[in-house]
Amino acid sequence: MKYITNKSSLLFLLLSVFSIPSLFAQEKGLDQQIDEAFKPFSDAISNIIFFQILGVPFVLILLVGSALFFTIYFGFVNIRRFPTAINVVRGKYDELDESHGGKDSGESEEGEVTHFQALATAVSGTVGNGNIAGVALAIALGGPGATFWMVICGLLGMSSKFVECTLGVQYRDVGEDGTIYGGPMYYISKGLKERGFTMLGKVAAVFFAIFCIGGSFGGGNAAQSNQATIVLKDLMNLESSAAGFWIGIVLAVLVGIIIIGGIKRIAQVTEKVVPFMAVMYVVACLYIILSNFTLIDDAFALIFAEAFNPTAIGVGSFIGVLLVGFKRAAFSNEAGAGSASIAHSAVKTKYSASEGLVALLEPFIDTVVICTMTALVIVIFNFGGAFQYGGEGAVMIDGISYEGAGITSKAFAQYIPFSEVFLTIAVVLFAVSTMISWSYYGLQSWKYLFGRGKAADLAYKLLFLTFVIIGASASMNSIWAFSDAMIFAMVFPNMVGLFFLFPVVKKELNRYLKAIRTIEG
Repeated sequence: MKYITNKSSLLFLLLSVFSIPSLFAQEKGLDQQIDEAFKPFSDAISNIIFFQILGVPFVLILLVGSALFFTIYFGFVNIRRFPTAINVVRGKYDELDESHGGKDSGESEEGEVTHFQALATAVSGTVGNGNIAGVALAIALGGPGATFWMVICGLLGMSSKFVECTLGVQYRDVGEDGTIYGGPMYYISKGLKERGFTMLGKVAAVFFAIFCIGGSFGGGNAAQSNQATIVLKDLMNLESSAAGFWIGIVLAVLVGIIIIGGIKRIAQVTEKVVPFMAVMYVVACLYIILSNFTLIDDAFALIFAEAFNPTAIGVGSFIGVLLVGFKRAAFSNEAGAGSASIAHSAVKTKYSASEGLVALLEPFIDTVVICTMTALVIVIFNFGGAFQYGGEGAVMIDGISYEGAGITSKAFAQYIPFSEVFLTIAVVLFAVSTMISWSYYGLQSWKYLFGRGKAADLAYKLLFLTFVIIGASASMNSIWAFSDAMIFAMVFPNMVGLFFLFPVVKKELNRYLKAIRTIEG
């Protein structure tokens, strides 16, 4: 669906091309100049999206309240259907998609990737530096108690992810060449049209596409390159004022080579990279945690106590630490934002609810497992009084300021020799995998707005790669403020679709469970 002319796409392309040489023209303080140019824009967007009601950002109320509603409405699908989700990923019910029974539903039999590939692609978009840098930021800001609320948000988010990814498959488009086009912009517009709200559906879908493009530039891109740059600069002791810019150039080239191939190339990369890097990171966390086995119960006790009675300087109150935890969890797993449904919509299946069940595993993997492990490592590390909780997010350790992934790296270094190299590799791999997955999300939204031509594709990819460089050059505060705003902005139009269409999800879940019962006898 084309809402903006191709001439606009070409204008964006030309502006992007001619903006890059201007960056090279300024050598002195290049990173700082980029940051100063970007910060006012970032702050303005953040202030708009996080407007407050009774001192609480409304978007967080909407996000968590909706997740709680879906959890109750679907009978705690996040817990009761967890074993079924595992079996779908394992391929236990693949014969249902090979049969002819699904045709009567009107669902497309087309698809480009398997259940596992779709999960790996989507997980690579969620399991990223939100798990390393985001957790460290949450604890630095809100103290250990933020971890508890991150986990609660992750558990509730499993239900939201189930709903949005079921709808992503249910309302996807299939191109003449078999290419899949899906995501909130499609289920919002098509689903609301079915219910007689055509104009509302069109407007909400356009807003989602715009915000998703912004999310792909921010949380799915600039925030990732920003953290990769931090650890690379620390590892190599780079002091140059243009170091971030040049690291960004290298990352942009690497990402650019991969994203040219589309979803099939992305899936082929992520299904290999994601399990490897996730296992590598989890093993390292487990080693540190088990090496300090006697402190595990103390760490959990502190996390629980601080969740309800926070002592971190600057967090303010119980509500303050809750908001820090919810905000970082939602950024990390993206449940409710709708982004993952874009990847899941490309799955080969006749039952849309089958992929919704697969999708509910993402917040569990991302937040309940990996974020908790990172938090335990940092909390155990700080039992030695390495830094003070609270403040603006940056902490002082041994007289040196650390932020984000740098805090996690310092914790790892305490227990694993040469861990700086290991964690740098992990952070870079997380960053690249997240960027390539989010490039697909953003491109699908770009196609929805500008059409499916090659010129439009090229314009988006060039802009995307430009933000890799911006993220590597700008400060963490500016980048994360913009990234948070763009990710959370997607929640507003996405929830319009979810609240109109959740009865469709109920129907599709019952249909799929009935099909499972037929083959299980």
